Amino acid sequence: MNSQRSFIGFIVAGAIALLIAIAGFYWFFTKSPANLIASTSEPGAAIFVSKLSPAMVSLLTNPDRLQALEREEELSKLKTSLLAKSGIDYKQDVQPWLGNEITLAITTLDIDRDPENGQQPGYLLALATKQPEKSREFVELLFSKRALSGATLAVEEYKGVKLISDNSQPEKDLLAGAVVGEGFVLFANDPKVLKDAINNVQAPDLNLTSSPEYQKATKELPKGGLAVAFLNLPVVAKWQGLELSEQLYNSEIISLALNPKGLLAETTFLTSSEILTPSAPLSKPVGALQYVPASAGLAISGSNLSNLGESDLAKLWKQATATIYGSGEDVVSRLAKPLVDVQKRWGINLPEDIFSWVQGEYAIALLPEKEQTTPHWIFVVEKSESVEQGIARLDAIASSNGLSINPLTIDKQKVSAWTELTTAAKKSDPKEGASFSIETKVRGLHTTLGNYEIFTSDLETINEILTTKDNSLIDNPNFQDSIAAIPLQNQGYIYLDWTKSQNLLERQVPILKLAEVLGKPFFDNLRSLTVSSYGTDTRSLKGGVFFQLKNS
Repeated sequence: MNSQRSFIGFIVAGAIALLIAIAGFYWFFTKSPANLIASTSEPGAAIFVSKLSPAMVSLLTNPDRLQALEREEELSKLKTSLLAKSGIDYKQDVQPWLGNEITLAITTLDIDRDPENGQQPGYLLALATKQPEKSREFVELLFSKRALSGATLAVEEYKGVKLISDNSQPEKDLLAGAVVGEGFVLFANDPKVLKDAINNVQAPDLNLTSSPEYQKATKELPKGGLAVAFLNLPVVAKWQGLELSEQLYNSEIISLALNPKGLLAETTFLTSSEILTPSAPLSKPVGALQYVPASAGLAISGSNLSNLGESDLAKLWKQATATIYGSGEDVVSRLAKPLVDVQKRWGINLPEDIFSWVQGEYAIALLPEKEQTTPHWIFVVEKSESVEQGIARLDAIASSNGLSINPLTIDKQKVSAWTELTTAAKKSDPKEGASFSIETKVRGLHTTLGNYEIFTSDLETINEILTTKDNSLIDNPNFQDSIAAIPLQNQGYIYLDWTKSQNLLERQVPILKLAEVLGKPFFDNLRSLTVSSYGTDTRSLKGGVFFQLKNS
């Protein structure tokens, strides 16, 4: 069997309900989500899932509760189109019995554990039922329709549970189903997966709920989350065929909750070893943001960059990007290309030559320009003795690279500029010989405002800072709304204005365009996203991502 076949495509009612639920999130901003909270924060179907499972994702509310959030009947259209070929009517055959949980899990990396015939992951879909008899009727109906289309059915009883499966046809994948007890309807891509699920219930030490990692992770879940996902990171890396050189975190749990302004995804990474104590949390946005213009497309703020390379956040970034992309450095170089260009042009190492002396507040920002492929940049740092020494060091590096340090005055503000003299040939009369002009190119500037030193890439940017002091990012209503969902005590923010940075990000990360096609309603209405960490535990890293949507 082709291991790349999509299980979701043939899980009919359950998968459709899951898709409807996910799509529902895209339209939630049209109405208040105050009443949309889950009755439980933990998925009950975890008892069917092995503690060695790579990943499990659960919706913890009935998808019909999201129906009230739909816009222009898009969800109804989605139901109709997806069910059209199955012969199943959602309202008649599924809605009467579907309960408040839908869980999808990758149960194993290889069902038969035989590497000789390729890797065939096992998939399990668990649908909570509130009417067991109705759900049994649905399972019978589903398989009878498959039999009518040419499938050969097999029925067997396994440990008191009736299992139904059909053979794999060229146009359909193998499907197995069962109603277990009074609580769940199970579907899988192989009867072996269903048998393993039943074994996991009857031998509790095998299932996910018996895993210490999972038990610890679920304690981090907030109340009222509508969806939750649990990842076994070492197994996920193995699934991707990766051998990580450094793996600090063992598992991750993610919770998704609705907010009047958008979606809040909270996540906790857990480790069995002691990690560095997180930096002291900030009680308010850093003052350095007052010098970042509201036109910024990306802003990163916090305190103390001196130990950034060895921080647990940096190690997590390396592990996560390597797991997803196979290489962490390539992703970093794409997203932070302007800073990478500065390193190359000046021959400097950012962690050693700049970050090492930033021990107070800081803010880094990019200002995208539609006409330019490379955005302008800003670096703001709280002044200290080490900062003074750092500036002197940068001046020395600039001089060694052939740049001159020249004083300028802009709007009555003294500014130091790193400049380079270049020559350019002019068109002239051939009889008079060649003619040249001398041009001055600014490679960077810095100035002092209040208790902060500000560095910029060009004259236009520093002029914008000096002449539009009342239009900073920190006073921007959209920014204020985006950080309102984040706990006040945190380690800083990464703020991305999607509407301003979309073109830049698409150029740097081409695969993003594919994601936008798949999630068009969501991306069309995304205004910004904000990332923050706010954990204080030395055995976990906790944070959140807030997606602010338009018209909210």
